[in-house]
Formats: sequence, structure tokens, C-alpha cells
Amino acid sequence: MAFRFPIRVYWEDTDAGGIVFYANYLKFFERARTEWLRSLGVGQHDLKERTGGMFVVSETSLRYLQPARLDDELLVTAELQEAGRASLVIRQRALLQPGAAELATGTIRIGWVEAATLRPARIPAMILEAMKQ
Repeated sequence: MAFRFPIRVYWEDTDAGGIVFYANYLKFFERARTEWLRSLGVGQHDLKERTGGMFVVSETSLRYLQPARLDDELLVTAELQEAGRASLVIRQRALLQPGAAELATGTIRIGWVEAATLRPARIPAMILEAMKQ
């Protein structure tokens, strides 16, 4: 089941036409991924301090279906689609509440790197185990 994170659309999220600026969906997706990890007991700052590693976005693919507007309530989802040794593919969606009309959908590939060098490394087993529960 996908993790769900509520987001309200504010003025700062919209463009001159009063709709959510397309790049802000990436911010919404980032927030949902971060809160999903936190809900699994994986705080990213703490994780970096303990392991010396961190996630970085290496690839995105988004499809915009309908606009979100000022004051809309959204649910943004995050769900593991694929797990490798050094990267994860996360499927994400932005849904309009109520009714859950799909506004945007996409996949985000995040890679695990050594924070000091930004060289790819293996994702710690504790993260993979938490995601599979």
C-alpha cells in the first residue's frame, strides 16, 4: 500500500495563472518521500550522520494530467516500485481531495551515495528491510 502525505496548495506553489507551477510537483513528491522514510524510522539527517551516506535523485519522469489550484488539498503518495543494491525507483502520484482525481504521476529514481564523495554505494540493509515491511 502506498504511503500518503497531505499537502495544501499555497500562493507560493502557483504560477501567474493560479495553478500549481509544474516544477512544484517535484517538491511535493520530495516531501512525501521524506515523510515516508521518516514513518519507517529512517530520518535522513540522522541516517547521514550514522552511515555517512545519503539519497540523491538521479532520474525523474513525470506526467501532468490535471492542474491543482490555490487552496486545493492534495494527497501525495510514495510507493516502492523497484529496489536495487544502490538505487530505488519510487512511484508517486498527486491526488486531488476529495475524490482522489489523479493530477500528476511519475517515477523518481534515488541513488545511495557516500556523502563525502558522492560516489555510489550500497543502500544500508536496514533501509531496504524497513521498506519491504
